[in-house]
Amino acid sequence: MFAIVEAAGWPIWFLIFASIIAVGLITERLIYLRSSRVNPPALLNDVVSELKQHGVSEDMLAQLSKNSPLGYIFANGLKNIKSTQDVMKESIEEAGRAMTHDLERFLTTLGTIASISPLLGLFGTVVGMIEIFGAQTAAGNSPAILAHGISVALYNTAFGLIVAIPSMIFYRHFRAKVDSLTVEMEQQAIKLVEVVHGQRKG
Repeated sequence: MFAIVEAAGWPIWFLIFASIIAVGLITERLIYLRSSRVNPPALLNDVVSELKQHGVSEDMLAQLSKNSPLGYIFANGLKNIKSTQDVMKESIEEAGRAMTHDLERFLTTLGTIASISPLLGLFGTVVGMIEIFGAQTAAGNSPAILAHGISVALYNTAFGLIVAIPSMIFYRHFRAKVDSLTVEMEQQAIKLVEVVHGQRKG
């Protein structure tokens, strides 16, 4: 591995740095964006049951807020349980926008890495070509310098694509995942509002 890095020259370090960040972001988002963590399937039934038995309390709202993003949305809606249905829906929508922003955290950075990695590879290619042309002398070509320049050009191009392709795949995957989770949370929140205001049975 070190031999490849050495052959690729100093431009490869930009790509290595980008790849480390990308792996960290992908790992973090894979853990954070689990459906069971964001949108627990039994949470709505648990909340409705708690409402029927004990009503809304400060402890209940505090626990819900810490439970999950969906719990945070429920808690904000239940804070206005004595208000009209429209007020309750508005508070839920505001909390939903905040949670959606939280779910999208780091995705812009991952998308940026996916976009600039091929450019960083191209930069390394240009550096390699400059070394190749710099090896042209009146006395002739230096095979060692030519070989090094070609290595810099090819390795950087390849590594740029190696970083960019998985980053773009996971970026698209996470974007779709966030959209799906947002729709699911919205549906669950609407059900809660309808149950609270007697339009739906729990």
